[in-house]
Amino acid sequence: MRRLLFGLVAALLLAGCSSGADAVEVNSGGEFRFVEATPTGEVIPPGERATAPEFSGTLLGGGEFSSAELSGDVAVLNFWGSWCAPCRVETPEFQEVYADVRDDGVQFLGLNVKETDEQFALAFIERFGIEFPSLYDPRGEVALAFRDYPARAVPSTIVLDREGRVAAVYTGEVAQEDLRRVLAQVLGEA
Repeated sequence: MRRLLFGLVAALLLAGCSSGADAVEVNSGGEFRFVEATPTGEVIPPGERATAPEFSGTLLGGGEFSSAELSGDVAVLNFWGSWCAPCRVETPEFQEVYADVRDDGVQFLGLNVKETDEQFALAFIERFGIEFPSLYDPRGEVALAFRDYPARAVPSTIVLDREGRVAAVYTGEVAQEDLRRVLAQVLGEA
């Protein structure tokens, strides 16, 4: 009986963790949450792609960033948090892909969301040796700009083509092999 009561109390406490006062309302009023991963990234046909919203912000560790800096390159936008267990698996794999494709016209940008303290995000980057930049977006304002895509799920990844259009969208953890396949396909477009 004691274990059952303890389990019930723990479940109630965990349920309360997802509703913070600074939560950003995106899409249908939802908050950042974990979701089941998409099995593979589907590349959106070029004629059906929408232009990604413009955004800007402050990079972790300082400095400003504007989405205009992605112009002309294929870009991988990854919404992550140090508190996100799948991000701990996915982010080091993203670093491996980034190291292989950064000289091929591909940029990576992390978007650190819902972090209560920038130091946690900086420690995460240092721990995993991440070299690509990340915006510090504690209130999820950039995610709000992407409200037409599932950027409120963490992790989420959006691949942009060279024209700044959304070419692929992932929710949940992305397999390294699948990201490589999608990038090769988008890079191969005329």
